[in-house]
Amino acid sequence: MGALSHLRILDLSRVLAGPWCTQNLADFGADVIKIERPGSGDDTRRWGPPYLRDGAGQDTAEAAYYLAANRNKRSLTLDIASPAGQAIVRELAAQSDVVVENYKVGQLKKYGLDYDSLKAVKPDLVYCSITGFGQTGPYAPRAGYDFIVQGMGGFMSITGERDALPGGGPQKAGVAIADLMTGMYATVAILAALAHRDRTGEGQYVDMALLDVQVAMLANMNTNFLASERAPVRWGNAHPNIVPYQTFETSDGWIIVAVGNDGQFRKFVEAGQRPELADDPRFATNPERVRQRDVLVPILADMVRQKSKAQWIDQLEAAGVPCGPINTLPEVFDNPQVQARSLRIDLPHPSGGQARLVNNPIKMSATPPQAESAPPTLGQHTEAILRERLAYDDARIAALRAAGVI
Repeated sequence: MGALSHLRILDLSRVLAGPWCTQNLADFGADVIKIERPGSGDDTRRWGPPYLRDGAGQDTAEAAYYLAANRNKRSLTLDIASPAGQAIVRELAAQSDVVVENYKVGQLKKYGLDYDSLKAVKPDLVYCSITGFGQTGPYAPRAGYDFIVQGMGGFMSITGERDALPGGGPQKAGVAIADLMTGMYATVAILAALAHRDRTGEGQYVDMALLDVQVAMLANMNTNFLASERAPVRWGNAHPNIVPYQTFETSDGWIIVAVGNDGQFRKFVEAGQRPELADDPRFATNPERVRQRDVLVPILADMVRQKSKAQWIDQLEAAGVPCGPINTLPEVFDNPQVQARSLRIDLPHPSGGQARLVNNPIKMSATPPQAESAPPTLGQHTEAILRERLAYDDARIAALRAAGVI
């Protein structure tokens, strides 16, 4: 019994922010019904290659992107533009604790599936809308995309190599951080709303916006700016106030060296057979190293290139100098710590293959999240849900299928 196994979630979201949120809830046992368009489903099902492979090693219709955010859910295909489809959503909402959707502002109102409409059938409903810019403000009608929001929200102004260096300029993150963080914030908001409902019997509306989250997650960069009124700049993999605190290329790969004090700097250069650098007055203290960054860093870069990644990691860890590798994903999943924490999971898929996934990282002693089922195929549970939840018989289901509603 998962911590949230008493909850029913109606998931009208697709792509990433909403599905990431509902996957979190599903991992803790909530019964998540994913509503998808008949014939096509979630857009990310087709965001490939790569695709999941079946038992014969052939590509299926399930893109790896889709697999990342949809485990432990049940898929029901439904045309919500049809009156019959809308009626089914309302019937399911009347039995649900939470509705999550990420349609454009106002789009569901014309179907009678907005918060006010569903609140009429389930007064204590928690209803979470996820959009690019929220339900209010001049940008509310705009479609929101993670890449654009990373730029608008300031993230790309502090991410990327320094403008004066080769390759300098703004850089997005390697994953859709605004989407993912919005999914995480939405999870927290839904759980808070449910706690309030359980105490008071009152449901509520949750308005989540990618831009809001992107701005909020800049954390200390925000407060640095607000305190100083000076806009932070890009430093690439370097640190504005500590040297050396950056990446270096070894003879066979990259490492991170994070020297936090003068003693660690001495140990670092001793490991590189350059102890005289620690005695050089230009480099002996961190303030001087910051001032002489452009002189020192090329010397250190040449020093680091003389040894392999493994040699540097072994020597610096033994000396107590903070360091770490920059692993490729094959190296990540071969890492003994990652393996010991059971971060990779394989779940049987209806195609006969295995869905290779990443486990929920939360560890709990009594009610840990569980990976029970692979992301569903399109409409995999349609008939079962209609029978179980709404007591539809075979004839009614057949009629809905013939009409293209499911």
